[in-house]
Amino acid sequence: MRWVNDDGGRAAARFKGRTGDCVVRAIAIATGSSYSSVYRSLHRSTLSDRAVMAKLTAQHGARAREHASPRTGVDRRVYDRYLRERGWTWTPTMQVGQGCTVHLRARELPPGRLIVRLSRHMCAVIDGVIHDTFDPSRDETRCVYGYWQPPADR
Repeated sequence: MRWVNDDGGRAAARFKGRTGDCVVRAIAIATGSSYSSVYRSLHRSTLSDRAVMAKLTAQHGARAREHASPRTGVDRRVYDRYLRERGWTWTPTMQVGQGCTVHLRARELPPGRLIVRLSRHMCAVIDGVIHDTFDPSRDETRCVYGYWQPPADR
């Protein structure tokens, strides 16, 4: 599968340093939204989600607000809600105990703009081309847990 080095506008938005922002990057790339607007929206949603903040407080105590930053990852409940509210549809490709049925290969994914969920990572795939800061395909052996697709009118 082809790969294009794409930071989703992170550098242009003047964000610096190494980070775990794959959710922000993937959403910005696939939706065509600015990195900073996606970042701000996910950060606000995380801070206002009581269940997510309770989980972060249990894990990190007084430093929970620091860990609410999209720099350190985004809870699935937050990005699921964000994408659903924008009309995106989730398609699971793996069930518990089923094993891997779809890999990060162009021929195994539908065409168009996708946000693909992998183990501990998300990336954008546009018409069979990975858009990310590195190639996460593991030589096309990486298992796809599922993917988000935009509304049909896009």
